[in-house]
Amino acid sequence: MAIIEVKVPQLSESVSEGTLLTWKKKPGEVVAMDEILIEIETDKVVLEVPAPSAGVMAQIVKNDGESVASEEVIARIDSEGTAQVSPLEVKAVVADVPAPAAATGGSKGDIAMPAAAKLLAEKGLAATDVAGSGKDGRVTKGDALAASAKPAVAAPVAVAAAPAVAKPLPAVAAPVAANLGDRPEQRVPMTRLRARVAERLLQSQSTNAILTTFNEVNMAPVMEMRKKFQEKFEKEHGVKLGFMSFFVKAAVAALKKFPVLNASVDGNDIVYHGYFDIGIAVGSPRGLVVPIIRNADQLSFADIEKKIAEFGQKAKEGKISLDDLSGGTFSISNGGTFGSMLSTPIINPPQSAILGVHATKDRAVVENGQVVVRPINYLAMSYDHRIIDGREAVLGLVTMKEALEDPARLLFDI
Repeated sequence: MAIIEVKVPQLSESVSEGTLLTWKKKPGEVVAMDEILIEIETDKVVLEVPAPSAGVMAQIVKNDGESVASEEVIARIDSEGTAQVSPLEVKAVVADVPAPAAATGGSKGDIAMPAAAKLLAEKGLAATDVAGSGKDGRVTKGDALAASAKPAVAAPVAVAAAPAVAKPLPAVAAPVAANLGDRPEQRVPMTRLRARVAERLLQSQSTNAILTTFNEVNMAPVMEMRKKFQEKFEKEHGVKLGFMSFFVKAAVAALKKFPVLNASVDGNDIVYHGYFDIGIAVGSPRGLVVPIIRNADQLSFADIEKKIAEFGQKAKEGKISLDDLSGGTFSISNGGTFGSMLSTPIINPPQSAILGVHATKDRAVVENGQVVVRPINYLAMSYDHRIIDGREAVLGLVTMKEALEDPARLLFDI
């Protein structure tokens, strides 16, 4: 037997531990090289753990739902094993089952063999209901298999499932549901990601002097340019021309003009960043994540759209990496995709400002003394008033507005 240890991948410095989700393999089952065995949820991303060797799952050391740290052993693989119950697994099963009582003093339920007791417990059967064929009337594994109503249990792998404890699913306890009648409640623990998001939002509000400034933007010029070049753009670059690339470019223009918007606070120091790493808030099945478009000032519209599309797909599949989320000097949150008209976005620490983009709607506005209908988007920029004065914040947002209302400025960097 050649045992290979399965360890937790190296986590980043900002991630101390993770939570095991659901094992995809049970002890005794065949494992292929690089096959994904389990996923680990951290406060930032979900990591996949591949099999370091082909063989048979010999032992699960850490069960579903347990917390784990970097390089911790969570399972073992027998690289020379075959699909059957391994000695390690049998040892784990026996360790989890109380020792049987002596035949003279115990009841039939007390004298079921360990493997049999485990199988009966899984099927909800009592040992007293099974005729034992073993010594002194003990219930054997064969007796338990024969008593089971489900033939699939007869496979050797069924025993292998014993050591792994299924991740507890949040559910309303029966007594509570009965007492509440038609007003049930459900208590669900926060995921590690959700808990971390909550922690960071509270941290942001408690440590930053947050103030929000607003402005409205006539999106007609951007919409006309997008409509004019959409087909050629997609044919040339293989990606659609969205609105977010315009917002990213407009934000970079403002950050260049007012560097303090791109700065952060470190103790009593203000750190001015000479690069523009823009975080784009993206919703995922497990919560909000903010992947970073690095060196956005050096990217074309096509490059930005490709990165956004890549992040969107990764978020949907749960493939966002720690590197994707690290850093960032300014963020953009697009609540408009969900229909939001206006909001006050919360700064993403340690950044000092964030732009909130909302739904573009036809609204009545006054131009040259005349009431006309224009597609208007309300922009909101929250900023840390400790280092950013109202002048820089307001003028920065005005710079974004002017760039969007005359997008040719973005091409000439003016």
